[in-house]
Amino acid sequence: MNIGQVLFYVMAFVVLASALFVAGSKNLVRSIFMFFITLFGLAGLYVLALADFVAVTQIVIYVGGVLVLILFAFMLSGRETLNILQQQKSKFISLNKLPAILFAALFFVVMVNVLIKTGAGNLPWIKQAVATNAAIGPNDITVNNIGINLMTRYLLPFEAISILLMMALVGAAHLARKERGAV
Repeated sequence: MNIGQVLFYVMAFVVLASALFVAGSKNLVRSIFMFFITLFGLAGLYVLALADFVAVTQIVIYVGGVLVLILFAFMLSGRETLNILQQQKSKFISLNKLPAILFAALFFVVMVNVLIKTGAGNLPWIKQAVATNAAIGPNDITVNNIGINLMTRYLLPFEAISILLMMALVGAAHLARKERGAV
């Protein structure tokens, strides 16, 4: 076992353990900070997969944007709402959560079945990309291509998404603020 495999297994363990803690924790503050560790662990896995641009994008967008938005929503929410959420009885497996658990198990079975039956190396578009030497290698510079396409060909969708995210931030701030004079 080489150092790359050891790093992969360590990062995978960190990601899975922190994600399970996020899903099972009752404390919202601890869940948010463990989500931070999960996102950084995923970025580390992207670096190990030679997808450095995706790793940087993961850190900038999810850690720098989404996680900060979650922290702001947490800080702006009222203490009464947080107390009610923490006082609720929440067993990990209960009868009212049975449909969600069954749906998740069914989804897992379908995904495993699809992964087993397709065989990633036998897909025709992958074979064609390898035959025509159109596969992206670890030394190819994709950041330039992504930047050029993002600012020319895909400029309108890029701006539409930025406006949508801004509207979500303003809406979250509006919903989180307390009404004046309401008790």
